[in-house]
Amino acid sequence: MQVMALAEVADFLGVSRQRAAILVDRADFPAPIATLTVGRIWSAADVRTYTEKRNRRMDGSDAG
Repeated sequence: MQVMALAEVADFLGVSRQRAAILVDRADFPAPIATLTVGRIWSAADVRTYTEKRNRRMDGSDAG
């Protein structure tokens, strides 16, 4: 299983770490799978799925 910490989430989303810190606290962002001494970590697959769904909604192509 691949995981991402906040810095990797920021890089993946193409945003600053400060912006990523705001995004990961949103109710629709995937829950972290663990909290380590370095901080929270997320499943990379969950972050990718979240991004794909969000992009579809922003494009208006999500039928939901």
